[in-house]
Amino acid sequence: MSALQKPISEPEADAAGAALSRYFGFSGLRPGQAEAIDALLGGRSVLAVMPTGAGKSLCYQLPALVLGGLTIVVSPLVALMRDQVAALRLNGIAAATINSDIDRATNIDTWRAVQAGDIRLLYLSPERLMSGRMLQALSSLDVRLIAIDEAHCISQWGPAFRPEYEALAGLRNHFPGVPIIGLTATADPATRADILAKIFDDDALAIVTGFDRPNLSIAVTLKNSWKKQVSAFVGARRGDAGIVYCLSRRKTEEVAAMLREDGHDALAFHAGMDSAEKEAVQNRFMSEPGIVIV
Repeated sequence: MSALQKPISEPEADAAGAALSRYFGFSGLRPGQAEAIDALLGGRSVLAVMPTGAGKSLCYQLPALVLGGLTIVVSPLVALMRDQVAALRLNGIAAATINSDIDRATNIDTWRAVQAGDIRLLYLSPERLMSGRMLQALSSLDVRLIAIDEAHCISQWGPAFRPEYEALAGLRNHFPGVPIIGLTATADPATRADILAKIFDDDALAIVTGFDRPNLSIAVTLKNSWKKQVSAFVGARRGDAGIVYCLSRRKTEEVAAMLREDGHDALAFHAGMDSAEKEAVQNRFMSEPGIVIV
């Protein structure tokens, strides 16, 4: 039986509008955002399926500011967590992350700030969140909202890649009465049904705004001489930023070196690099024009 969604109060609506303008600089919301935000503020869980760039993050970031307390954000990628936290802090929002790429002393200081109520949004990997110690520690805090990014990982191949994503199904039992929002850009009807069943026990508002992204195109070319093909493809876009994906660390280093020989500002990025190296590469990609990441 579906949980009832209470209508948001006038003060909540006013607070949401003020926060939208003050922290994000927007005067209005995109399709699907208002519906998701209203549902969360009304205490109802949500599955939001929106294309990348449609503003999924705002669907939980704005309610986090209105609801107060602590919002937990589950994210699979350290780099993504770092970017989101940095962007929120630039907007004057108290956000933080605890992850394996950060030294222990800093993680401890962050946790103390969380306990003190000084952090509004805390970003965690599913592995760290679903540890017994973390769940017990969070249970004593004022958790008002939980957001699960890349929610499609809960379904199909996801649990084989990140088993703790499937364990997120236990969140509604650990935090009863706390609304949960799952967010993804990639979920067909079968995947949506699987997510709704596993995470929400089929008790959530599903918002689907579509998948069309007219700024993107996809093409496939047969491989014959891959080095020449990669050089030609990147060379035709000289000066543009881009990403080249490889299947191994060795190939990543090889392709980056090849592109540098071609005169491109190309950098390797892979799991064999230490945290400082990866952060330096990512920072260059985010801040300098024409960087090619392999």
